[in-house]
Amino acid sequence: MSLPRIMVAPNGARKTRADHPALPITLDEITDTALACRAEGAGALHLHLRDDAGGHLLDSGAYREALAHLRPRLGDMAIQITTEAAGLYLPGHQRYIALNSGADMVSVSTREMLRDDSALATRFYTQADAQGIAVQHILYAREDAESLAQVLPARLLHSPNLQLIFVLGRYVEGQVSTPDMLTPFIDWMAHIAIAPDWALCAFGQGETACLEAALRMGGKARVGFENALQMADGRIAPDNAARVAQIAALEIGT
Repeated sequence: MSLPRIMVAPNGARKTRADHPALPITLDEITDTALACRAEGAGALHLHLRDDAGGHLLDSGAYREALAHLRPRLGDMAIQITTEAAGLYLPGHQRYIALNSGADMVSVSTREMLRDDSALATRFYTQADAQGIAVQHILYAREDAESLAQVLPARLLHSPNLQLIFVLGRYVEGQVSTPDMLTPFIDWMAHIAIAPDWALCAFGQGETACLEAALRMGGKARVGFENALQMADGRIAPDNAARVAQIAALEIGT
């Protein structure tokens, strides 16, 4: 279950319509956005759900309902659910969501998983693999990558099916990202001799330049309003589909 070249992350856990009027909140809006992004070249949807008040929601029943709604409408477009805590959920709840929402692709922050007993994280990764769930490990810094290598079973760490996503600029003042921020991750992969299925997302106006660098290095791209609202020239994008179209138009690895 490999990652597509481009995944769209259209809303995230924190942004609202005050940030952008085209931010999709409801399930119907997420569906329409995903279809528009698929038409522009996105092969997967990174799914965040909101509660009735527009807040971040991790709920297995809501995810099952959403997946039942989305799958027949999105066709061959893959769907990955988030387990992001957003300051609201504990690791035990996040693990439960990953394993019991009916999803076959989930994103999991190593940093969040290791807020409690590392043995529980190892058990979770093993169980997800046994259930055929593809975990994309979210890494914000090389230190996160090194922590993952300590708790992930060796057969999963060195598997070509290992999925990673490197996040640039999330914890930088002003959420500024630059392509050189990718270097520590590239060096780490070479140092431990792994060749995973890896992707990149980047915050702020540098998103396009960072994604282009990742694609040139053999990685994949996650783009969308969760991470940035700007086009490459700094203009505010009209919608998520415009961001996908700009990345899809990069003639790299095609």
